[in-house]
Amino acid sequence: MRNIYIDRTEFTGAISVFSKDTEIIISAGTTIYSMSVGDRNEEYQRYANDYDIQFIFDDYIPHLEFYTVPQVDIMAKDSRGGFIGTIGQSCDLESNAPICYINKDLECFIIAENGADFLSNIESWQNNLKPYNKIIFYRSKVEAEMKLEFIDLSDIGTDEINL
Repeated sequence: MRNIYIDRTEFTGAISVFSKDTEIIISAGTTIYSMSVGDRNEEYQRYANDYDIQFIFDDYIPHLEFYTVPQVDIMAKDSRGGFIGTIGQSCDLESNAPICYINKDLECFIIAENGADFLSNIESWQNNLKPYNKIIFYRSKVEAEMKLEFIDLSDIGTDEINL
């Protein structure tokens, strides 16, 4: 049995993949969840001022110099050059996806088990960092492709793939 990977940086829609000889299909890549500038309000500014959580808006999207496996969807950054995001799926603070922190040295930590836990402990998120070694960092997708088997979605016009 083999693992195969889907690059979520190029394909963000829903997809179904069926494969007889595949153990697991893993979403890969580092994506950014940015909000419309029109959504910026005092509450988001309070998060930045009080908790050093600067949510990402369309007028300032950071450039990422790493590629993760599994997928990490970045929703915020801090003043130390770190990022906050969800592991394994797109950001949704109402989901059960774990919330992680990636520091500037590309070390990953779990902040909270899910979005609700993160929001309920937001004032102490920096004290809740638990080392997490299940994220693999690559410099790029090209580097990841040298070691992992990716599904090529470039020629696919449907939302279902049979391997």
